[in-house]
Amino acid sequence: MGRYFVSTVNELNTGKQANETVDFEEVEESEQFKSFMQNKKKFIIPYTIFFLIFYFLLPVLTSYTTFLNTPLVGDISWVWVFAFAQFVMTWVLCTIYVKKAASFDNQADQIIKDQMHNGGESS
Repeated sequence: MGRYFVSTVNELNTGKQANETVDFEEVEESEQFKSFMQNKKKFIIPYTIFFLIFYFLLPVLTSYTTFLNTPLVGDISWVWVFAFAQFVMTWVLCTIYVKKAASFDNQADQIIKDQMHNGGESS
């Protein structure tokens, strides 16, 4: 398989960088990129596991236990609280991810800029 050189991302095209290319295979092999991907995985994997457990816990608990059927206040049972908490959890995780993704985008842009500055060599 040959090497693929791709023109820079439009947002990165400024001034003298406009005619430079980025060797994304070199970027992928750089320590900076490997560290970036590892940090990204450290963020995404635990949040995904938490989400899946919290999401599937409701049907499992309602199917195999009666705990959530007990009333919390009046006619409101724990199942309603848990179901509402899932909506809250989704919005909270979404907000956290959007903020973190912005920093991931900035880091990715910086990696590409650094690789362009280094002539595409691995660091």
